[in-house]
Amino acid sequence: MRVLVTNDDGISSPGLHALAAAVAGAGHEPVVAAPSTDWSGASACLGPLDDPDRVSVERVEIPGMAGPDGGALIGYSVGAPPALISMLADLGGFGPPPGLVVAGINRGPNTGRSTLFSGTIGAVLAGERFGLSGMAVSADVMVTGGMGATGAPGDVHWETAARVARVVLPWLVDAPARTVLNVNTPDIPLADLRGVRFAELAPVGGVRTVITGRDDTGLDLDLVANEEPMPDDSDTALIRAGWAAVTPISPAAALGLDLPFAEWERAIGGEDRPR
Repeated sequence: MRVLVTNDDGISSPGLHALAAAVAGAGHEPVVAAPSTDWSGASACLGPLDDPDRVSVERVEIPGMAGPDGGALIGYSVGAPPALISMLADLGGFGPPPGLVVAGINRGPNTGRSTLFSGTIGAVLAGERFGLSGMAVSADVMVTGGMGATGAPGDVHWETAARVARVVLPWLVDAPARTVLNVNTPDIPLADLRGVRFAELAPVGGVRTVITGRDDTGLDLDLVANEEPMPDDSDTALIRAGWAAVTPISPAAALGLDLPFAEWERAIGGEDRPR
């Protein structure tokens, strides 16, 4: 299956590349198309664009991945927000339309009410409007530096989130159309992951925006960790406790999806994990 792989952190994000590798490792064809610049916090917006009648697209090599011809995998750096990229993919903008949308791996959690603002989630919800299932994947990395910030490069355990995504993906391919999952993982080594759990959305996100200063011309903003206590079954609480959290966020969730958590944990190697 052709799978659109996109994000809101931008085409150069190592999280995007790790997710594309996970898609390929699951036996699918990754179609990598992501914003040329950071669109974090863009939700499902379709603009603004520099030119409302044209979207810039540049072919770029995806590091560490081979294409069908044995050369480097070619992706697309797109001058547009992720939801518009998702729509353009469905319209055939990057070859035949994909059968699925995955977005991430986001640098920072997308939990609680953050799901309303996330461009990562906006991409998969845009795909859902076109009849596609999708999965948003995020790693619980602390971000700083204001709205839309992606934090310092640092060492992020992308492999943990990528492994969970690879295990969940086959189930999602066979799930009812328009099923959308929000997957969050702690930023810990894969060997330390406790397992995978169903999660309710927390009342607030894992990070919050604060005003750090103001003057006559504007407000200074920053993102800080949210230390408020959360319900034990919430996405924020579970990833804090070392679990990968999976939350259905599409209309299909109302159908009572039967998510195979025990099967996923066996596939990840959950028998020997800390509890």
